[in-house]
Amino acid sequence: MLFPDAHCLADGSVCQLTTGESEINAATTIQALMLSPQFNLTETYFLVAGIAGINPKHGTLGSIAFSKYAIQVALQYEFDAREIPENYSTGYIPQGSYAPDQYPGSIYGTEVFEVNEALRDIAVSFASNATYNDSSAAVAYRANYATGDRYAAATKAPGIITCDVATSDVYYSGTLLGEAFENFTTLMTNNSGVYCMTAQEDNATLEAMIRGALNGLVDFSRIIIMRTASDFDRPYHGESVEDNLFYADQGGFEPAIQNIYLAGTPVVKGILASWEDKFKAGVKATNYIGDIFGSLGGEPDFGPGSQYGGEEVNLSEVGISKRASQGQSRRTMKGKRDLRDVRKS
Repeated sequence: MLFPDAHCLADGSVCQLTTGESEINAATTIQALMLSPQFNLTETYFLVAGIAGINPKHGTLGSIAFSKYAIQVALQYEFDAREIPENYSTGYIPQGSYAPDQYPGSIYGTEVFEVNEALRDIAVSFASNATYNDSSAAVAYRANYATGDRYAAATKAPGIITCDVATSDVYYSGTLLGEAFENFTTLMTNNSGVYCMTAQEDNATLEAMIRGALNGLVDFSRIIIMRTASDFDRPYHGESVEDNLFYADQGGFEPAIQNIYLAGTPVVKGILASWEDKFKAGVKATNYIGDIFGSLGGEPDFGPGSQYGGEEVNLSEVGISKRASQGQSRRTMKGKRDLRDVRKS
C-alpha cells in the first residue's frame, strides 16, 4: 500500500516497482502487476532485488549474491526455544515430519523455487566488472570475524557471489537459527543449495509469478534473483545476539542500497544492448526451473518429484490433481527418493 506506482522510462523499456516488505506485500504487489492491463509482461525480464542479511560463511557486508534457489525456511513447525525437546538441535521441524533432519511429509508448494541458472550466470558476468561501495564502519565491523577460516569470506571486500536466498517473514538473528536454516536449505534442495542470504519476499514473489506463468502472463525463465548484504545474520565469536541485531554499527546498510544500483544497472543495460540478437528470444534454461510441484513441467531436481508426471499443470484439472496429491502427501512424499534424511544421502 505504501508503493502503489510502477515507474517506467518514457519508451517503456525499463520499469521499476517496489513490492513493500514481507511475503504478503510481495505476493499481492506482483499479482496486481501481472493482472494490470497497462502492461504486457510476456517477454519481460525481471530483476528481483533487495537488501538482505548475509551468512558470514559465504559473504560479507555489501556482497552481491545472485541465486538459483529461493527457500521458504520458516514454513515449518516451531517450538519455543525454551521448550525444545532435549534431543532436538533446533525448534524448527519440517511440516509433516517428526525431527529437524527429516524431509517434510506435507508439501505446500512454495517451499523451493529454482530459476534459470544460465540467465543467472549471464547476470553475474554483466555485474562482475562494477566497482562496489563499502564503508569504513563495515570494514571495521567485518574485521571481528577474522578469528579463523570459518568466516574467512566475511572479512573480504564486497563482490559478486553465487548462492541461495532464504525467505522468512521473521527477521531472525543468531548462529543457531542461521545453522538451522542452512540445514533446511540443504535438506530441501537435495544437497545442492547454499544458504547465504536472508529475505522476506522472494518465495512470495516467485509463487505469484509461477501462477502468472501458468496463465501465459510472464515467462518464468526470465527471472533473476539478486540480493545485497546489509548485515550479518549471526554475531562474531564473543558478540551477543542482541548487539549483532540491535546495537552494533555494522555499516552495511548504505553500501547494500548503493550496490543494488551498481550491480543491477549493468545487468539491465546488458539485456537491452543485446536484446535483438540474444534476449528477445529468451535464454534457454539448462536446469530445471519452477516450483517443488513441477507445475511448469519438467522434473524438479529437488523434493519428491513432479506432481504432474513431468507435464505442465492443466489448470482446468488442477483442483482434482491437487486434491489427489494432498491426500497422498503424508503417505508417499517421504518415501520418494529416500527423503527422510536427505542430508545424509
